[in-house]
Amino acid sequence: MKVLHVDMSECKTYVEEVNEEFALKYIGGRGWGARLVWEHLKEDIDPLSPENILVIAPGPLSGLYLPSAGKTSICSISPTTGIYGDSNIGGMFGVELRQAGFDAVVIKGKAPELSYLWIDDDDIQLKSAEKYAGMGSIETEHQLREDIGDETVKVASIGPAGEKMVKMACITADWGRNAGRTGMGAILGSKNLKAIAIRGTKDLPVADLKRLTGISDKAYKKLSRHNLFEFWQRQGLMSVIDYANTTGIIPTHNFKDTHFEEAGKINGDVMELEYKIGDTACFGCPMACGNVNLVKDGKYAGTVIEGPEYETAAMFGSNVGVSDFSAIVRANYLCDEYGIDTITAGSLISVMIEAYEKDLVTLEDLDGMALNWGDDESIMEMIRKIAFREGVGDTLAEGVYGVIERWPQLAPIINHVKGLDQSAYDARVAMTMALGYATSDIGAHHARAWPVAKELEMGCNWDLNEKADLVIYHQTVRPLFDMLGVCRLPWIELGFDENTYAEFFSAAVGIEFTLEELLKLSNDIYNLTRAINIRLGLTRDDDKPPERVFNDPIKTGPHAGKVLNRDEFREILDIYYQRRGWDMDGIPTDETLKASGLEDAIEYMEPKRNTK
Repeated sequence: MKVLHVDMSECKTYVEEVNEEFALKYIGGRGWGARLVWEHLKEDIDPLSPENILVIAPGPLSGLYLPSAGKTSICSISPTTGIYGDSNIGGMFGVELRQAGFDAVVIKGKAPELSYLWIDDDDIQLKSAEKYAGMGSIETEHQLREDIGDETVKVASIGPAGEKMVKMACITADWGRNAGRTGMGAILGSKNLKAIAIRGTKDLPVADLKRLTGISDKAYKKLSRHNLFEFWQRQGLMSVIDYANTTGIIPTHNFKDTHFEEAGKINGDVMELEYKIGDTACFGCPMACGNVNLVKDGKYAGTVIEGPEYETAAMFGSNVGVSDFSAIVRANYLCDEYGIDTITAGSLISVMIEAYEKDLVTLEDLDGMALNWGDDESIMEMIRKIAFREGVGDTLAEGVYGVIERWPQLAPIINHVKGLDQSAYDARVAMTMALGYATSDIGAHHARAWPVAKELEMGCNWDLNEKADLVIYHQTVRPLFDMLGVCRLPWIELGFDENTYAEFFSAAVGIEFTLEELLKLSNDIYNLTRAINIRLGLTRDDDKPPERVFNDPIKTGPHAGKVLNRDEFREILDIYYQRRGWDMDGIPTDETLKASGLEDAIEYMEPKRNTK
C-alpha cells in the first residue's frame, strides 16, 4: 500500500509505504484522509495557504469486482467552512489511481506556475498547465486526453472558479462527476494545480479472489432482481423530485416552502421522456444512475451534460422558482464547466432573489441586474459572475460567511450549518434531519445522514432517544461507505444488506471483519473529525440547524404551518452528545478518545473544555 506525496512548491514527489496497522485502523478513503489531515493540522491554518494539504483517497474496495466500487474521498480543511471538509467523487478516477499503484495522494505547497500532475504508473511528473489556464473543467479533461494521446486516461480538473479560488469550487472528473461540496476545487487552485491525469495498468491486490467473486456474483444478482432496479436505471436520483414534493420536503423559493406546484415540469418523467439520450455508471455499478441529457430545442438547444441529479434539479429548479427543465440542464452544464458546486450556488442565488424581493439588497448591490423567482437568464448570469468573481459574484464566491460579512441582514434567510449551505431536503418536518445537519462534521450535507424518510414513515411513534440513535447510525454507516470506496445508493435505494460490505472487505484484505467492527472504526473517524473541528474553534453553538427551521412555518403542502421546537432540539442535542460519548459542550471525552485510539487528541481537547 502506497501514498504518493506531492510537494508543489518544490516540484518534488516521493512515495510512502503504508504499514498494515495504519491501513486497517483507518480502512481507506475518508478514514485515511481524515487521519492525514489531523497529522498535518495547525490550529491557525489558512485553508488556501500552501501549508494546507489535500488528500485524494479511494478505498480498499475501489476498483474491485463488486457493485458500485468507484468512489474516492477528497479531504482537507475546507475554505468554505474553515473546518474539516471532504467531498466524494464517483466514476473511474480513483480506480485508475489504484491501478497506477497508489492508495492515496497527499498534495501540499504551491507551484510557481499553473501545473498538472501526470501519473503514468510509476512515472510521476509535474507539467506546465499554462495552456489550459481559464479552460472549463470539461474542456480541460478533453484537451488533456488529446494532448497525451490516450482517450483512456482519467482526468480530474478544476475550471476557472477553482483557479480563482471561489470557495464553492469543485473538482470534476469523467465529464461531470464532481467532488462538489466544501470547496476542494479552490484548494487545488490555491496550489496552482489545474488537473491530475492518470494512466494505470497494474492489477489490484485481492487476498481471496474466489471468495470475493462468489459474494459479488450473488450481490449483482440480488440487485438486478429488485423490483425498482429497472426504474432506477431509467431515472436514477431524478425520481426523488416527485417523492420530495409529495412528502413536503422539496426546497422551494429559498426554503420558504416545501411544496412546488410545478414540480411535474422538472421531474424524472420529463427528463426521461424529453431529454434523456443515454446512461452512465461508476466503476462496477449495475444501477447506472447517471443520466445523459440533451436540450433539443429552445434557447439552450445543444446543451448536453451528465445530469442533473435530484440536488441540482431542486436547487436550480424549485428553490429558485424555475420550472423549465432545459434551464436546469443549462445551469448544471455551466456549473460543471466553470467548476462550482450546484447546491451552494443554487442556495446563495436563491438567497439573493429573496433578499431583492424583500428589499434587503438594492439593485446597485446586484450590479443593476434584477433577480426574480423563475428568471433563468439572470440566474445563468449570476452563475457566471460567481465563477469569474465579477461584481456581486465576488461576494457570493466567498460563500456563506462572505455574504453575511457584507450583508449581515441576510443571515436569517441563509440556510446553512457551519458555513455549508443546506442540501435539498427541508428539516422542519423531521427532527432527525435537523439533528443530522446540525451535527454533521462538514456542515449541512445529506451525505452524512439522511434519516428524514424513516422519520416520516414512523411519524410520532418513537422518542428522541430513538431519533438520536438513528442519526448516529446514519453518521456511522454512510461514512463507512466513503472509507471503503463504494457508493451508498444500493443500500439506500435497493435495500442492499450492509453486512455484505464486511464480507467484501474481509475477502479483499484476507482478515475477517464483522460489520460491527467496521462501524466501530467508522465511528472512530467521526470522533477524529470532531476533534479536528474542536481544535479549529468549533463549539456547541455551531451545532444548530438553519434558523428558518425554527422561525418560518411551512406555507403549503402536507406540512403547512410546521416549524421545529427549539427547546426540543436542545433536548435531543444533549441526548446525541451523551450517546456519542461527548460532553455537554460537544467535546469527545478522554474515555471516548481512548476507546477510539485517539490518545494523541486528548491534549488538544483539554484547553477547549469549560472555556465559557
